[in-house]
Amino acid sequence: QGVCQSEPQRGGDETSHQHLRYNPLRDSWVLVSAHRMKRPWAGQVEKPPEEHIPRYDPRNPLCPGNTRANGEVNLDYESTFVFENDFPALQPDAPDPGLDQHPLFQCKAARGVCKVMCFHPRSDITLPLMKKEEVVKVINQWADLVEELGATYPWVQIFENKGAMMGCSNPHPHCQVWASNFLPNEPATSDRCQRAYYEKHGEPLLLQYAKQEAEKKFSLSSHQLPFLMPFIINAPQIAFLRPTHHFIVFSLYLCHSLCLLGLADIMKRLLTKYDNLFEVSFPYSMGWHGAPTGPCLKENNSHWQLHAHYYPPLLRSATVKKFMVGYEMLAQEQRDLTPEQAAEKLRNLPDEHYKTRENQEKGEAKENDGQEGK
Repeated sequence: QGVCQSEPQRGGDETSHQHLRYNPLRDSWVLVSAHRMKRPWAGQVEKPPEEHIPRYDPRNPLCPGNTRANGEVNLDYESTFVFENDFPALQPDAPDPGLDQHPLFQCKAARGVCKVMCFHPRSDITLPLMKKEEVVKVINQWADLVEELGATYPWVQIFENKGAMMGCSNPHPHCQVWASNFLPNEPATSDRCQRAYYEKHGEPLLLQYAKQEAEKKFSLSSHQLPFLMPFIINAPQIAFLRPTHHFIVFSLYLCHSLCLLGLADIMKRLLTKYDNLFEVSFPYSMGWHGAPTGPCLKENNSHWQLHAHYYPPLLRSATVKKFMVGYEMLAQEQRDLTPEQAAEKLRNLPDEHYKTRENQEKGEAKENDGQEGK
């Protein structure tokens, strides 16, 4: 980290004193300054997430049977629903840029396919509130899309932006899937780092990470597909999903049925705890990283381990988020909450969703009122 550093002091408490942590998936460092959580906040306060979303909105272009901006009519779907993005960032027939280029002004062709996937026909339900079998259908559809698009394209990125705070313009539960003829920056860096570690140690980086993590305080579960607050990441309340065994799970479509059931269970638990943290529909951006696909499938991908990233913005409350600006943009990633602290907060939260508990309490109160009226 740099070429000119002062000698570090020894014996500090990493939960209360600033320090640097290495991210082996990105070959970069993160500044951790947990003591900054104590500073007073007089900055921007966000509007709490909308809690009263209608089950069906005739004006919502993602609802079953509704007409979208391009005139296409959605199927009257009862489970997941996939369609071509009406405003795609990538198209399969984009032309090549000019060939006469200076090394400092390079361009390459960017081609691909962009799809939108609705998780559920109801607008007022999110993944943590779905039944486990409904979450399994979502994961199966993800796997089908990776297999379908990955037959041609070297990268298929599944990602969900949940909540207006993360730039989501529609409250209906959905995600996007972008397939590209190029390997994007983040997975390209991760591929390089995982390959280098595997060649040096003969073991996938994330498997060794899982073994080491089991001895620390980050993990929230000991299941086959645990989630954890990773040592290496740069934002508050980040979670990381990955198998603890190397099933040769390079991609979602290679997961067997037992793996998918475990994944649905652990996703519901994680997202329920997120919602319970501040008792709001917790915003986040999430996405899957698996081995490159398309022509890359012919290569040896033993260094890869399938995993998902969850990036929530909330730091102190339902209305105060972490801003990635200033120092983070110009110098280095920085976080104000350690993974140990974040894991402890989530670990102590109930697995039952707060809305389920509220509905039960309302039902009991109504029943008591009825009995008193007799």
